[in-house]
Amino acid sequence: EHPAESLPWDWGEGTVMLSLVELYRVTQHAPYRDYYRRYIDRHIERGYEITTSDRCPPVTAALALHEETCAAAYGKVVDDALRYLYEGARRTDEGGINHLGVSPLFEPSLWIDSLFMFGNVLIRAGERADDARALGEFSNQFEIFASALQDEPGLFRHAHNWATPQDPGVYWARGNAWVTAAGYEYLRVRAARGERDEAVAASLERQVAAILGAQDPETGLWWTIMNRPGEIYLETSATALFAVGLARGLRHGFLDASVRPAIERAVAGVRSRIEEDASGRPVVTGISGPTTVGRLDDYAEVELGDDISYGVGAVVLALVETSGL
Repeated sequence: EHPAESLPWDWGEGTVMLSLVELYRVTQHAPYRDYYRRYIDRHIERGYEITTSDRCPPVTAALALHEETCAAAYGKVVDDALRYLYEGARRTDEGGINHLGVSPLFEPSLWIDSLFMFGNVLIRAGERADDARALGEFSNQFEIFASALQDEPGLFRHAHNWATPQDPGVYWARGNAWVTAAGYEYLRVRAARGERDEAVAASLERQVAAILGAQDPETGLWWTIMNRPGEIYLETSATALFAVGLARGLRHGFLDASVRPAIERAVAGVRSRIEEDASGRPVVTGISGPTTVGRLDDYAEVELGDDISYGVGAVVLALVETSGL
């Protein structure tokens, strides 16, 4: 129904490919690898652009394929992404990578999504190629983003230096969840090298305290605006990504067992959002659509949908990361 060759080179599809990379890692079920290989091969054949943060996620599949095959074509995709991040993307005055990449239309800005979108490329390049520069760049970017966007409660605002107004004290769940998932993946890789990053760990600990306090006790889900319980709606993809980050933090010793009940409630909440269609196939429901920076009312206008690519990818990542915990 969704041939790999037909899917665009974009962040939602890239999140799906990352989830299949992880699913293949734990199952060794070849059709998962074959699917993301066909996706990458088709884009290598017809061309791709890596010019914004949102064009980075598919590169994680190329990283996995390059590690497995050492094929130069996959290595070139990785090199193109790193060249974009190191040399191509415009930067804010603080040195943060512009969410809109090379675009001259707006002044460089930081969007919290970017820490996951380009972050996984840096983290996995650091791990798979023993690339200290890539890990150092992620650490630097995390600290820049945290300095600009993390407020006293520990949660992150959506954007910094963006062209349109934002209401103060609005904390978007999926944006925060991208941070949690990427941040603990980074700390995992550092720990595997016998290293720590105290600044990133401390920032995440502050965020986790706020995350746990914002979880809906009845459903295990999070509200799309975390600090406005009862308003707008509970959201699936953010909950899945929080489960990924919290489980990763627990599994690798960065968080203690006190977070386990929250993880279990989150997984139950995610599972409650998986329904069956008329053919008996699973459908992930309750995913908020693509969300731009704005005022509180703008977030309320984002509609929920079913089986949106990044939401499906987030759910698969959550089920993989929490299995056997």
